[in-house]
Parts: sequence; structure tokens; C-alpha cells
Amino acid sequence: MQTLRRHYPEYLMEAACLGIFMFSASVITALIQHPTSPIRQAIAEPLLRRFIIGISMGLIAIAIIYSPWGKQSGAHLNPCVTFTFFRLGKVHRLDVFFYIVAQCVGGLLGVLIAARVLKDAMFSQAKSLLADSTVNYIVTVPGSGGAGVAFLAELLISFGLMTMILVVTNHAKLSRFTGIFSGILVATYITLEAPLSGMSMNPARTLASAIAAQNWTAIWVYFTAPLLGMLLAAELYVRFKGLASVHCAKLNHHTHKRCIFRCGYRQGRNNGQPTLSDQLPHL
Repeated sequence: MQTLRRHYPEYLMEAACLGIFMFSASVITALIQHPTSPIRQAIAEPLLRRFIIGISMGLIAIAIIYSPWGKQSGAHLNPCVTFTFFRLGKVHRLDVFFYIVAQCVGGLLGVLIAARVLKDAMFSQAKSLLADSTVNYIVTVPGSGGAGVAFLAELLISFGLMTMILVVTNHAKLSRFTGIFSGILVATYITLEAPLSGMSMNPARTLASAIAAQNWTAIWVYFTAPLLGMLLAAELYVRFKGLASVHCAKLNHHTHKRCIFRCGYRQGRNNGQPTLSDQLPHL
């Protein structure tokens, strides 16, 4: 397994990044949504509580994308993002497999560690705060509209995320701001869309919570809709801009760290035109 030996640092970074994201999401949600939380008692309005969670998770997403690990792994944090870039010809087949495994393992460990931390931190609790029905390991399940509404909502937000990624990462002046745009979308989706589907966009994220909570309600939604939404976004982008306009699978390429993908940023000149590596300095 030569690919595994060469690229295992990226796999571990990808696992750690999603683990950190899931740990943070678990702790923040428990602190804000649990009935005994002072924040929950002080803020009665659910929309405002979701806004606080959204802003917090958006900032964490930004920090991960611009972190040294995020810069090297590409900060996909999502099997659908990885597979979509594979469909666009930017990720090698074995890297897809190991990235997805790493994302699933990292996400699950993040939730389980958060559950243990929250249990140990509350000595009067017989079980982790994450296990409370109001938090339920931040499981993603359809809202009152049912699985059909959740499917459509997940399809649309996933389409929006991948469209943004492709447009911004391949734009000479905007590419350095991909992490910020991603954080804004995460915050917006958590605030406004979460009541419809739980706001997943990510099978690894949903799987981690489902395993911890032993709640598999309509899990097919979260394994199909995000992937279809992102693949549709990629198909439309390629039809309008062309496959050659997709430069790399990294969300943030302003770095000197190595790139394990089929990268167009560092291939010199393409048909006499400078690539983004010629146009933009690395930070």
C-alpha cells in the first residue's frame, strides 16, 4: 500500500479535523441546548440559540480550513466533498477510500470523546449531557415536514455548498476567502435550515451521531441527498465553466504544504495562460 505509506499524514489530519469539528459541535450544542444549561434558561428563543451555535461552528470551520492541518489535507471534512472532487478528476481512487474512512472514524471519535468529557464534567449526571433527548448526540433527523422535506433541504444546501466551493476556489481573487465563505454558509444553514433536516450535508457527520445515539431515522436521506446535491453542482459547474477550470481539490491552496491531489495550481502554464499559482502568492 504505497499510497497509504505516502499519504497517511493527510488521512490522519482529515480525521483529526472532522473529529475536532464534531467534538466542538457536540460540546457547544450541549452547553446551549441542554435544559439545565444557564444559556438555555437565559435564551428562550430557539432561533437565537441556533444562531449562536451557527456562529460558533462557522468560526470553528474557518479555523480548521485555515489551520496547518486543513491546509495540507484540503479540509474536505466530508465524504461527499471528497467523492465530488474524485468525480472531477482531482482525487486519486485510493485517496478517496482512505479519506472517507478517516472522516468516518474521526467524526465518531469526536462525538464519543465529547460524550465522555461532558459526562466526567458533570458529576451529578448519571449519563453524558449528550445523551439527553434535547441533544441526543446531535443526531440529524428530519423535522416536522418529514423525510421528503429533509431530503430536498439537504439536496439544496449541499448543492449550495459545493457550488460555492467550486466558484470561489477557482476564482483568482476570491480563492483565499473560501474558508470564510464556508463558515458563513455553515452559520447560515445551522440557523435557518436545521429545523428541516438537522443540517448535515455530511454522511460521516450523520453516521457518527447515529452510532452514538443508536438512532437511524431516515438515515438514507443523509447518505443520498448531500451526494446528489454536490454531484449536481459539479455537473452544472463543468457544463458552464469546463473541467479545466477546476484547479485542485483543496479548499485552501494558499500554503507551501504539499498537495497530494491532481493539482492544477503547480503545473506551470496551461495553454500559455498562467495558472492561479502564477497569479497568487502563497501565504
